[in-house]
Amino acid sequence: MEARDVPVPVPALATEPRFAQCLREHLEEEQFLDGRYRLQEVPGGRVALPVVEEKLSQLWLPQEIPCGLVQIQDPVPSRAARRQTPAQKLRGKLQRLLGKSWSEELERDVPRAWQRHGDLVLLSEDCFRAAPWEKLGPALWETVASALGARRLARRGRVLPDGMRSPSITLLLGQDGWVEHVDNGIRYTFDVTKCMFSPGNITEKLRVALLPCSGEVLVDLYAGIGYFTLPYLVHAAAAFAHACEWNGHAVEALRRNLALNGVQDRCHIHHGDSRQTPVLQAERGSLEGASSEGEVQHPAEDGGKETLGARIRPEWQRWAEATAAQIRGLLVELHGQPWRTSILHIEAVKSYAPHVHHLVLDLECRPMLPT
Repeated sequence: MEARDVPVPVPALATEPRFAQCLREHLEEEQFLDGRYRLQEVPGGRVALPVVEEKLSQLWLPQEIPCGLVQIQDPVPSRAARRQTPAQKLRGKLQRLLGKSWSEELERDVPRAWQRHGDLVLLSEDCFRAAPWEKLGPALWETVASALGARRLARRGRVLPDGMRSPSITLLLGQDGWVEHVDNGIRYTFDVTKCMFSPGNITEKLRVALLPCSGEVLVDLYAGIGYFTLPYLVHAAAAFAHACEWNGHAVEALRRNLALNGVQDRCHIHHGDSRQTPVLQAERGSLEGASSEGEVQHPAEDGGKETLGARIRPEWQRWAEATAAQIRGLLVELHGQPWRTSILHIEAVKSYAPHVHHLVLDLECRPMLPT
């Protein structure tokens, strides 16, 4: 059911036009005037001034101003009201919906921020938890959607401990959770109730898109919905990609995204656990990746190893070297010959928590040719 605005009558004081300015000044001084609505003409040629409903019992008027209490059936928002932030509009509509039931507890329970995915708004888990909201039923979600300019609503829960970082999302209004994003000219579609979308990865997606990958074959071991597979194929001109992902919902979104961007013929999806170390037969020969016998080489980049070391923390460097050694061992085991790994770049994308960081390691791997 689509959320619609239903006009709610607003109490007002109606007086003759010659008394309107004087009445307005009095109501403003006593803080009785409801600034959310414009003054309006009502039958009889009188001017109606909206008043705050909650203060009607405290209302008093000078005897020299003749007026009467009326209801404005179709109130027109004032200019100030039309300039309200979405959060202010939401609170205003909820206050009118609840009327005298409005309280400070409910005020604290109204969200002040949310995620927008096209016509779907994703609310945080800590809002609309108070008991009075439940009595409103669908009217609550229709009002929230109308205030936020949305057609669908969902509420986020805690990430499920299933190893896939599956979201716990409840669809509140609408038939499905499929949405679409456009990042750097790449279209991504996914179901918000089944998959997560991380806007914090945009800087890394932009960096990947600029890498010189023409003619290269790449493997994305944790492809998700194609966050990085797509920039490699669409902008970095990679020849082919092997995308590995174990979450079936993400795989479904990845298939759609490859087709949306016209690169489905240059990618093979491996649906399964990357930890099982699949032996991939690349379209253009074996993957080049590297490791020498115990040492990790650092090709020059912006001044070489010294500059690289100056930009990263020692613990990140140790992690990169351990990762390079581990991958080198896997390549030797798979191919039965020595390999060399070279750390090209370590990128700090973001921090999840104290001492917990999202890092990206650019590692070149090449077989060691016999002398």
